[in-house]
Amino acid sequence: MNAMRMRAGAMALTLVAAAVTGCSTVPVTGRHSFNLVPDSQANALGAEAYTQVKAESKLITRGAQYDQVVRVGKRIAAVAEAPDFDWEFVLIDAPKTVNAFCLPGGKVAVYSGLLPVAADESGLAVVVAHEIAHAIARHGSERMTDDLALQIGGAGLQQLLQQKSPQTQQLVMTAFGVGATVGVVLPFSRSQESEADHIGLVLMAKAGYDPEAAPAFWRRMIASSQGGAPPAFLSDHPTDEQRVRDLTKWMPEAQVAYRQH
Repeated sequence: MNAMRMRAGAMALTLVAAAVTGCSTVPVTGRHSFNLVPDSQANALGAEAYTQVKAESKLITRGAQYDQVVRVGKRIAAVAEAPDFDWEFVLIDAPKTVNAFCLPGGKVAVYSGLLPVAADESGLAVVVAHEIAHAIARHGSERMTDDLALQIGGAGLQQLLQQKSPQTQQLVMTAFGVGATVGVVLPFSRSQESEADHIGLVLMAKAGYDPEAAPAFWRRMIASSQGGAPPAFLSDHPTDEQRVRDLTKWMPEAQVAYRQH
């Protein structure tokens, strides 16, 4: 009985310590988040997942579309205030995939099927800023913490993440929003998606893109899904009406950033 109490006490102390050290503030929104995955470890896991996605994909490495992706990505990365990120941008040749993602550490991928819906550089900036927002808000790590921390405790989570088993790799892919063979899946909650909209709107404005392009882009995205299944990019997003209302609410803040860029 004493041994059981000691183990329970040790676990309680572990979780209390994790709660103290795992709290952080999300940029732009100021929300307090709880995350037990160290940034250095998340960035390393993101780099591994990115390498896997690139190996399984056909990449476009030159041309006007590739140049546009890199140009937009670099402009937004420059205002993201993520000095520990080693930024990289790729364009994946997948005309039927309307999607993009950014992994921890600044590993960004855009699928070519997104470009017609983006329509222009400002439209592409809406998406890239949204995905970078997920990364700088540490949404993937937060999701991993939420799913596992209460089940196995902080110490158990760290031990699990250090393993290289297929189960661990799948955990990382799912938590960070990457499918191992079919591209991107969107596991983020609606609250995280809404937060990424807010942060992304401000980021694109700081990078010199007119934030008024955001509502127009989302209307095109919704229209592109009519008559069929919605793009994966919209799988767990807020409704289009709610998104437009939220963007309108945040627009004055973004316009200030746009005028000051």
